[in-house]
Amino acid sequence: MGVMDWLKRGVGEMMIARPDDAKPLVVWKHPDPTIPMKSQLTVESDEKCVFFRDGKVVATLGPGRHTLDTANLPFLSNLVDSFTGGRVFIAEVFFVNVREHVSNKFGGRIGNVEDPKSGVPVETMVHGEFAFRVVDPAALITGLVGMGRSDPEQVPGWMKEQVLKVVRDRVAELVVKNRWPLLDVTSGAYTEEIEADVLAGLGQHVTSYGLAIPRLGNFVVAIAEGDSANLKKLYTDAAYLRTVGGVDSFQKFAAGKAMLGAGEGMAKGGGGGEGGGGLLGGAGLGVGLGLAQQMLQSQRPSAPEASAPSTPKVTCGACGSSVSPGKFCSACGKELASAPNAFCAGCGASLTPDARFCGGCGRKR
Repeated sequence: MGVMDWLKRGVGEMMIARPDDAKPLVVWKHPDPTIPMKSQLTVESDEKCVFFRDGKVVATLGPGRHTLDTANLPFLSNLVDSFTGGRVFIAEVFFVNVREHVSNKFGGRIGNVEDPKSGVPVETMVHGEFAFRVVDPAALITGLVGMGRSDPEQVPGWMKEQVLKVVRDRVAELVVKNRWPLLDVTSGAYTEEIEADVLAGLGQHVTSYGLAIPRLGNFVVAIAEGDSANLKKLYTDAAYLRTVGGVDSFQKFAAGKAMLGAGEGMAKGGGGGEGGGGLLGGAGLGVGLGLAQQMLQSQRPSAPEASAPSTPKVTCGACGSSVSPGKFCSACGKELASAPNAFCAGCGASLTPDARFCGGCGRKR
């Protein structure tokens, strides 16, 4: 029933409140801008009512039941329509829900982020929930919603876009700057740090529209399943690499893995089908392990071989040649009896003048 119908009936008041089916909406606009004097305005405990005239904010009323009369609300004197003899106000009235709106889901692609630990680019995603509330109803209407009837999904939809935008930028920046391994990020090890940074970043995007995002819920950074398996394998390989000598041993490590791969191939395909995967399969894998170990060992610096003790030389008295000790000279065939040192008659070892037995064979001198 319009205001003119109320006036024709001689009724000087009407009830103004948000209907039940509009309760979930962030912003709801009263459909009739003409309001009879002494109408009863009901504002629920979780909302505020904003009065506009000629596109400007006139006043904001909080929760409670208000009688729209200039005696109670002086600002209404600027809204009185003189054409009706002061019995009608002209104003656009908006009801704004100021409670916290929770369980707003968001999610999407962050993009390729380089894993600092492995250097591998990984497809990264994020999903979760966020809560928001209106802290300045007038700013929300003038800055985002507008003076028309709002779309029910306008505010939540816009908020989801802002959240995803900031999350995308902040997660990539934090991972790169702090060098966080992506598997640690996806495990939830840095969820609190990321959430705090994202909430701080969101403030500068939504505050001017009279909105606030106090918290995130079920906030998860994820990577593709295949990329996750690949990173786990790379991390395992890196751990093994450290045990064989660090980065300089990468070639040895790669060669060893190649041999292991050959052994695995023998275990799977070289044993005559599925039935041959027992003894022969194990042998194939053992061969691969053995080759890998040989390859690694071959790269290690070998210990210097012990040099054999040099055989003492004697000078032949007949020809003057330096030859190995013995009974005869290997150069001229003459007996070495004339040499300065005596020699064992059994083995030819050199004997000191005071020796009674040969140190080489134990023969008595």
